Amino acid sequence: MTITTKAAALPTVEGKNFRWLQLAMGIACMAMIANLQYGWTLFVDPIDAKFHWGRAAIQLAFTLFVLTETWLVPIEAWFVDKYGPRIVVMFGGVMIALAWVLNSYATSLTMLYAAAVFGGIGAGSVYGTCVGNALKWFPDRRGVAAGATAAGFGAGAAITVVPIAQMIVSSGYQSAFLTFGIGQGLIVFVLAIFIRKPSQAMAVTKKQLNLPQTKIDFTPPQVLRSPIFWVMYLVFVMVAAGGLMTAAQIAPIAHDFKIANEPVSLLGFQMAALTFAISLDRIFDGFGRPFFGWLSDTIGREHTMFIAFGTAALMVLTLSVFGNIPIVFVLATAVYFGVFGEIYSLFPATSGDTFGAKFATTNNGMLYTAKGTASLLVPLASLVATTYGWQAVFVIAVGLNATAALLALFVIKPMRRAFILGNEAARVDADARTMGVV
Repeated sequence: MTITTKAAALPTVEGKNFRWLQLAMGIACMAMIANLQYGWTLFVDPIDAKFHWGRAAIQLAFTLFVLTETWLVPIEAWFVDKYGPRIVVMFGGVMIALAWVLNSYATSLTMLYAAAVFGGIGAGSVYGTCVGNALKWFPDRRGVAAGATAAGFGAGAAITVVPIAQMIVSSGYQSAFLTFGIGQGLIVFVLAIFIRKPSQAMAVTKKQLNLPQTKIDFTPPQVLRSPIFWVMYLVFVMVAAGGLMTAAQIAPIAHDFKIANEPVSLLGFQMAALTFAISLDRIFDGFGRPFFGWLSDTIGREHTMFIAFGTAALMVLTLSVFGNIPIVFVLATAVYFGVFGEIYSLFPATSGDTFGAKFATTNNGMLYTAKGTASLLVPLASLVATTYGWQAVFVIAVGLNATAALLALFVIKPMRRAFILGNEAARVDADARTMGVV
């Protein structure tokens, strides 16, 4: 590991405006891959109605997507470090287009699963690269930068969820897969041409000293040997599991509650409860990620986690009791996703603070695989719901979020500070001995 030194003055081309442009392009790319995850729920019942494969079998495709999207990110990050972000994001654009084109022609579960794998590889290439690039460009505002980038993934589906839903009704789900798959992939491919990483390390400003940030760049093997990484990984899995189950099952839940097509009026807008919920969920999710990133830059990562995870538990509890009321269903899911999405801004920022910027793309990629681990619970949720009802699924989600909130404040916070301060003190002692001071 090496001590990070303060960067020299940046060239004009890499001034503040240029890094914000890089951030904006990363956000746009993330918006284009959002529907691969958040639009999926709209296709589950239409696919089942056509082929009668069963929800659990169809949702396995969602699990395969999330697994390949997350568990391959460390490999994709290696390609980013070796060849730069441009080629990896371009590859991702091609793969996501191919995935939805295959979905449009899938007549077997095997084809559906293959498309999910292609989509996961493409989405992971875009997601891991854009978040890692943001951490490198904004070491002084990691929470905001990671949150804004992740917001593209969280809110991007809000732009297209209504057109997709309408196209499914008017032209069939195959046409929606084909049209939006090609369009989204093409936009990512073009934007990738202009994405690049900083040519030199970005300096951390003094105002960030209120947050514990390491001066040491830890390599991926060193990170994997640290207990704090695995505690963070566990909490990530616990929170992501509840969110992924809800994201994948929101349409089936609404249909089982018999409120999916019930009209809901709110702030002058009227839509069917399910469409309104998904649209509002994406908006709240999108705004929540940069907001909680900013909040964590201000009050600290773990305090923000405690607030968000605790609120998530409360909203799931509300759904379990009053979810059959359309307006409550819409608002509770909106608030839930508003606080759930912050894991995709807080954990990258926390990873960068804890393990350094030099290997931030790969280290965050390893942590991001927790989302893939959590996705293994998505088909399980369908089975639990079939056997015990959605109430059992809600109870599990409440327990996971409440426990995660306590772990963040009372376990991660002290462990992370001890890790940073202990390693820096050990490094100073080692340097002093090398120089013959002690």
